[in-house]
Amino acid sequence: METFDFVVVGSGSGLSVASVAADRGQSVAVVEKGPLGGTCLNRGCIPSKMLLYHADVVETVRRADEFHVDATVDGVDFETIVREVNETVGEDAAAIRRGLRHSDQHTLFEGEGRFVDERTIAIVDGTDTGTRLRGETVLLAAGTRPSIPPIDGIEDVDYLTSTDALRLETPPDHLLVVGGGYIAAELGHFFGTFGSDVTIVGRRPHLLPEADEQVAAWFTDRYADRFTVHTGHAATAVSQSDGEVTLTARPFEYGPDGESGSVEESADPVTATGDALLLAAGRRPNTDILNVDAAGVEVDDDGFVETDEYLRTTADGVWALGDVVGEYLLKHSANHEARAVIRNLFGEDRSPVDYTAMPFAVFASPEVAGVGDRESDLRAANREYATSTYRYEDTARGNAMKAEGLVKALVAPDGEILGTHVVGPDASALIQEVVVAMKAGSGTVSDIRESVHVHPALPEVVQRAFAGPFTHGGHDHHG
Repeated sequence: METFDFVVVGSGSGLSVASVAADRGQSVAVVEKGPLGGTCLNRGCIPSKMLLYHADVVETVRRADEFHVDATVDGVDFETIVREVNETVGEDAAAIRRGLRHSDQHTLFEGEGRFVDERTIAIVDGTDTGTRLRGETVLLAAGTRPSIPPIDGIEDVDYLTSTDALRLETPPDHLLVVGGGYIAAELGHFFGTFGSDVTIVGRRPHLLPEADEQVAAWFTDRYADRFTVHTGHAATAVSQSDGEVTLTARPFEYGPDGESGSVEESADPVTATGDALLLAAGRRPNTDILNVDAAGVEVDDDGFVETDEYLRTTADGVWALGDVVGEYLLKHSANHEARAVIRNLFGEDRSPVDYTAMPFAVFASPEVAGVGDRESDLRAANREYATSTYRYEDTARGNAMKAEGLVKALVAPDGEILGTHVVGPDASALIQEVVVAMKAGSGTVSDIRESVHVHPALPEVVQRAFAGPFTHGGHDHHG
């Protein structure tokens, strides 16, 4: 058995922690069963956003007539688009692998890691099951994988996960999507733009259930104009015949807790038939594959690793970060957690990981982004708040762009920014101003109001949302 000062399982954001350990002279082992670089680089945000930008370009050209420009999309080389993106991702992953292989400070173990004892890992690589290593410190950064929902007949049907969908070199004629979150929204936009008919089935009343309800409803209405959308429905059965998949869904009713619910078996079902089925119904942590019980690492009811405020697990010397922790399944959150682990593992003073003002963005069409509380969160907490909404088209730039969208600001009576939600072009960029105000500024509306905004530029829609007037309980509130 080989012993190392530091072992990281997973080669995404955990690699930055491993690099600091190596720079401090520690012996470092990296355990990775797949391509180097983790989910984001290989199966998630990087390839998906690269592909989505191609869809945005096509969509822009198709809107040209709105600006009295005669332009058409005369052809799309879909296969080349997908191949180029995946080749770029593959080259980046290979570069990371070469770097680790040639490093005198890192030892790379390519295979599946499974705990067999405290801080002791066996490597299963298909040919050698005898390699074992032990770390004085172990970091779990092994991420998640697509969740396969319990649908009758699913084991007998050819289906796609997000990983598979990102590698399709021909768009389906009709794509059936199970799930109503960001993966469903983004891939629906991608394939729909390139010619696929798209049917989306989601359990929640609106698509993007993690977004503010008003924004989610606005987004769902726009998607219903583009695609066939069945919200408030659960997929109950699938079957396949002659290359076609038939999906059956029934109304789904959530209970008072808003989390659990049940299928209304007596209700009439809806059915849809397509040539491809995409399962985008969430993700599950890889802790079962890791056999974390053998290491004394406790998990919650959903299998995510339990950590304290410093990201230490219940096992001595074992830390965790990223999607496997389940706090926020976002790459920028994993990077943020990596910085916290570096600080708490190697620094002189420990400090809790701070999730204040953690934003999210959905790169669909329209884009959606948000930070902080949603209005439903504030109502559930019985917290006093006020809200102001401003529309894109009521700004000079938004009007010039013929853009639809809105910015919704939520503030406390003393002017503290509680949350902000954006739907429309460049939402992912517009939200950043609010993140900086909440994280590095005073955290109040004055940060936005008193900053000079370029005129006429799109961020004015954010400034004007924070200029009010704010309404609360039907009364003006001047925050």
